[in-house]
Amino acid sequence: MAGSGGQEPGGDGTILEALCFPEQQADGGLGVQSPGPELLVCLFCSESAPLPQKDSLLKHLLLEHKLVIADVRLIANLPKYMLYWKGRFLEQPVADFCSVIKTNSAGPADKQEEYFLLCDVLPEDRTLREKLQQKRLEEVLEQQQKERNDCSFHRVCMFCSEEFSGNRSSLLNHMAREHSFSIGLPDNIVFCSEFLDTLQNKLDNLQCLYCEKEFRDKTTLKDHMRKKAHRRINANNHQYDRFYVINYLELGKTWEEVQSEDDRELVEDDEEDDWSDWQANPVSAVCLFCDHQSETMDELYSHMKDAHTFDLHQLKTELDLRFYQQVKLVNFIRRQIHQSRCYGCQQRFDSKADLMQHLDREAHVMKLPDTSTWDQPQYYFPTYENDALLCTLSESDEDESGEQTDFPVIAEDISDLRALKQSSVLNHLLKHS
Repeated sequence: MAGSGGQEPGGDGTILEALCFPEQQADGGLGVQSPGPELLVCLFCSESAPLPQKDSLLKHLLLEHKLVIADVRLIANLPKYMLYWKGRFLEQPVADFCSVIKTNSAGPADKQEEYFLLCDVLPEDRTLREKLQQKRLEEVLEQQQKERNDCSFHRVCMFCSEEFSGNRSSLLNHMAREHSFSIGLPDNIVFCSEFLDTLQNKLDNLQCLYCEKEFRDKTTLKDHMRKKAHRRINANNHQYDRFYVINYLELGKTWEEVQSEDDRELVEDDEEDDWSDWQANPVSAVCLFCDHQSETMDELYSHMKDAHTFDLHQLKTELDLRFYQQVKLVNFIRRQIHQSRCYGCQQRFDSKADLMQHLDREAHVMKLPDTSTWDQPQYYFPTYENDALLCTLSESDEDESGEQTDFPVIAEDISDLRALKQSSVLNHLLKHS
């Protein structure tokens, strides 16, 4: 299986980090571009301002119309939000929708002023914000999928002259592996080209990507980023927020809040949960021997059995493999195939095609080496970081059918405790300590 990890460092084919499956190709190139500046309109008059200058319009709303919009930064599409409420305020008085706050309420009436707060306490406002959030999330996920499937990507590495074409993951993995510069997993990023343009512009302006300090020349900047370990982006710079999918996931939450949220607080009685609107994403697990992808595990197992005469269920039964042994076996086979080496006889080949011919000709597909060869701690770690096959492995056939198996607990035999103590390995260690 050819991964986007590229050739491994060193001549022995050692894999130092998880590889990544190439994304499934799709027809057509990238069709959706990041949105340009939009116009914000005042809710009461003809005043307007470009979206980047929203603060000036919000100030205008406060000073001229005594209106404050709560949590503006969490509104997914502020221009559409403003247009909606402009129309509603033409239909009904603003006091019908907003909380009214009186200043100097204890003073005389002529000294009092009324301010209006538009917030999601109003069900209509909450619904509007949720719809805008859902729409933006759908657009971002669609954009991300197009970028993942886009094969027209072409770019030069920011740190060396090497060119990359095809899928964006090849460049991102190269920068992480060869230059110790990682902006995150490719599957977590959206508007990737614009993201890379932003970083490239900073480097062209001789600006450190982490501390954002400017330098007099490229050599000084390069030495600074290397010595200070500043080959990373500044997580506190919110300019980068729009390039990470996690920032679009939940209404009113930043990526930090999403990550730190305690899932236990979200668990309620299963009987009260409503999963009717759940839309599961396809698994898209990849075959052990070729680039075939299947949306269900039954399809994948059938493909490997029919196309490659490989039966993982049979091996699990014959060898009585527990869950973690299955994990290590899959990672072992993945690694051997990636290195064009037969896992049955350890013979190495010049290409994956030669290896596949050998496996078929010598009937080595179902031939495993001694258990001690692959049942090693190093194979706990996935060969491919996005290997969906690992997520579907089960402890036993009963687990897959949903039946619970009761295992007997066998007590330790201590009938001859004196003999057990005399033969203990601890005695040998104590004598030679």
